[in-house]
Amino acid sequence: MKTVRALLYKDILGSVVFVAAAFLALFFFFDFVDGLESLGRSGRSLLTAVLAALLEVPGHLYDLSPIAVLIGTIYALSRLAQSSEFTILRTSGLGPGHALGLLATIGLLFAVLTFAVGEFLAPPAETRLAKLKAEAAGALRVGGAGAWLKEKRQTPEGELSVSLNVGGVRASGELTDVLILEFDADGRQLTRIGAKAATVDSQGLWTLRQAVVTRWPRTQGGEAAVRESTHESLPWQSSLRADVVASAVLPLSTMSTLDLYRYSAHLAGQEQAAQRHQIRFWEKALYPLACLVMVALALPFAYLHARAGGVGLRVFGGIMLGICFVILNKLSGHIGLLRDWTPWVAAATPGLVYLLLSMAAFAWLVRYR
Repeated sequence: MKTVRALLYKDILGSVVFVAAAFLALFFFFDFVDGLESLGRSGRSLLTAVLAALLEVPGHLYDLSPIAVLIGTIYALSRLAQSSEFTILRTSGLGPGHALGLLATIGLLFAVLTFAVGEFLAPPAETRLAKLKAEAAGALRVGGAGAWLKEKRQTPEGELSVSLNVGGVRASGELTDVLILEFDADGRQLTRIGAKAATVDSQGLWTLRQAVVTRWPRTQGGEAAVRESTHESLPWQSSLRADVVASAVLPLSTMSTLDLYRYSAHLAGQEQAAQRHQIRFWEKALYPLACLVMVALALPFAYLHARAGGVGLRVFGGIMLGICFVILNKLSGHIGLLRDWTPWVAAATPGLVYLLLSMAAFAWLVRYR
């Protein structure tokens, strides 16, 4: 059995690595050509375009891992079936259940590798890419209206509600176009702080630069004059730490699974919409398991008769299945967000659909044919 395991694993591993390398080379070329359009703008050079394309490779590897596993496994098993090697293994006692168990082991290995890439390689590379784009553009803009954060704090005068908006972030990590609005428990605005730039540390201490502070004092009766002051540098203490702010202003692709969990918990605790980040958390947590589903889906191709199509046709079928999985995975997240599905249901639906498809194909081809 060690010989059988070595034969299967060697062929599958080699095929998956080859498919992944081909996909990554293709996407690197596309990203590099896309980066050439902005060559010469804001100091972008040829080296910058190459570096930006390289920084996107870990993210592409994470996204393409299940597809590469599916196509590579289909190719390896189809080649073994075409050369009658898989038929010899079957007549030698390799039953369907045992074959599925062998593939599940290597599928688990691919799942672990995918998880490692998604947790330890892709987020730092995406963060560096965001900083590279900020260097080229002067600052990285956060959407059209900026990123909004909220917090609630208890003061001797009562509960204070704070809404904070960040317009962008520079490559150095400095925030730009910061707006802070403070309200009392009755919804009356107490303070408005506008700052050109700000930095925040891990303890939540904000240092606002070129800040304009407008205050509406609380009064028991009558009206009080609005007070306005200007500060070159103004410290402002908050519970919004640097990691929370980074999660809000940087793309979701820069966040690990743990970061997504923490930030979604923060949003829920501040009574903000957290479903988008919760769905993304479950997608990232469950995505590596798609590699197990893909090897199970590839196994029935080994039992197809040679007359059912050559290796090329089967690989083409694997490519179509992989494309459909990507589309279904994207659609499921968006539909779950629009229809207010339970986050883990929206994230798990594509994998469950493909798992049922693989089990149905396995039962039909292996058991009944």
